[in-house]
Amino acid sequence: MKKPFLTAEWRKLILVNYAIDPEILKKYLPHKTELDLWEGKCYVSVVGFMFLNTKVKGCKLPGHINFEEVNLRYYVKHDNGNEVRRGVGFIKEMVPKPFITAVARTIYKEPYQTLPMKHNWSEDNEINIEYSWKIKGIWNSVSVQAESSPFSFDENSEADFITEHYWGYTKISNGRTNEFEVRHPAWNIYKIKNFEVNVDFEANYGADFKFLNQQQPSSVMLAEGSEISVGNKRKL
Repeated sequence: MKKPFLTAEWRKLILVNYAIDPEILKKYLPHKTELDLWEGKCYVSVVGFMFLNTKVKGCKLPGHINFEEVNLRYYVKHDNGNEVRRGVGFIKEMVPKPFITAVARTIYKEPYQTLPMKHNWSEDNEINIEYSWKIKGIWNSVSVQAESSPFSFDENSEADFITEHYWGYTKISNGRTNEFEVRHPAWNIYKIKNFEVNVDFEANYGADFKFLNQQQPSSVMLAEGSEISVGNKRKL
């Protein structure tokens, strides 16, 4: 069996979720995928988290083991003839490591960008998590305050829909898509007490998403995360 391309831990994932008009996403859809809806709603999510203990092909790369990522993702599905695979596509993924950006853009054709980033975690009687990144000279951030005890979510809940997508799809051209599998166990989540979103959506993601500057999230979640593995890509 081939080694996975990448293994790591994804930890303390903030997921800020917005219900949007699906027409906005149609030009971004990879070939052979369609939008995946929950209760008739189309979602995009700002997701911030930590990569920990990162290995590429089983090897740790000095200076590239622990780092932040923030992305804007949307939800898709692909019928391969045997099963319907639920996955995600990305508008943009931001990391502080130029090498990670170069590898992701070259091998997977993922829309990565390198930016200054930082995070702040505190865990005592409650959990406080913040991810920040600097774009066009201005710091953006997402942060949550949560209760300290994680819990499992119900099947078919909104949390189940947002977190339980195990495939990635990248639009290469109008007739070509890269597919890769992301393996991880189901994640526990924390009850959110408070949150703050300081994001200039136009500066980060373009004019198509400017309207989110005036829109309140449909929900905000904090997931504990787990060990993960990212498989090798396959062309559709």
